[in-house]
Formats: sequence, structure tokens, C-alpha cells
Amino acid sequence: MPKKILVLHGPNLNMLGTREPDVYGHETLDGVNASIQTKANELGITVDCRQSNGEGELVTWIQQAHGDSNAIIINAGAYTHTSIAIADALRAVGLPIYEVHLSNIYRRENFRHHSYISDLAVAVICGLGPDGYLHALTAAAKEAT
Repeated sequence: MPKKILVLHGPNLNMLGTREPDVYGHETLDGVNASIQTKANELGITVDCRQSNGEGELVTWIQQAHGDSNAIIINAGAYTHTSIAIADALRAVGLPIYEVHLSNIYRRENFRHHSYISDLAVAVICGLGPDGYLHALTAAAKEAT
């Protein structure tokens, strides 16, 4: 059975391409997801890419990944810095977690320097733009059981 990786995009990532392109680039979320799908095909794995602006919906999807996915790649957006609920859900499912940020959160405002997800993550990839997802996907494909 092929490996399945859940890729979650948090709030405001649906605005990629128009939202602060000097920070997040010009690629749209559809373009990012297409690149992820292409890479998944090359790696021989299945991906399920989802985006939500709602914390509760992200928590539900994380919980549903238990028993259904081999790993989670998550860019929780602003919830990275605020959501204990998302962190608790990630901890509860016991899957390998890969945290991705398009920008280098450590070169930005101080409140972005803290992540509730990082201590749960196998790896944290930030500052590489959309390529960060592809690096996370390659690592997850190698490590996921």
C-alpha cells in the first residue's frame, strides 16, 4: 500500500500569490499543491492537500489522519504561534510531523519566533518558499512507516 501524506495549509494560505508577495512570493496555493502532487507522483506516494482558515477544521483533519495517513506536513500559518489545540491534536495522532513555513519566521516579528508545533516535529523547514513543502515531502516519504 503506498504511503499517504496529509498536507495541511492553515489560515490565509488560500491568499498566496496576492497576499504580501514580497514575503510569501507570487505562487498561488493551487500552484503549490500542483508542485506537491508532481513530487508525490515522482516519489510514488499519495498526498491529500487541504487548506482551512478554521482552527477546528484543521484539528478535525489532523484527528482523521490517525490510521489513514503515514505523516503530516503542516503549515499552520498564524496558528503555529497560538494554537494549543492544533498542537494537542498533532501530539494525539502520533504521526511524524513536518512543520513548513514559506518565510523565515526567525527573520520576522518576535511573536512569530515561537511555535507550538516545532517540538513535535521531525523537522522544521522555513524560509525556502514553496520548495519547503517539497523538501518536507521527500523527508516524509523516506521516513513514514
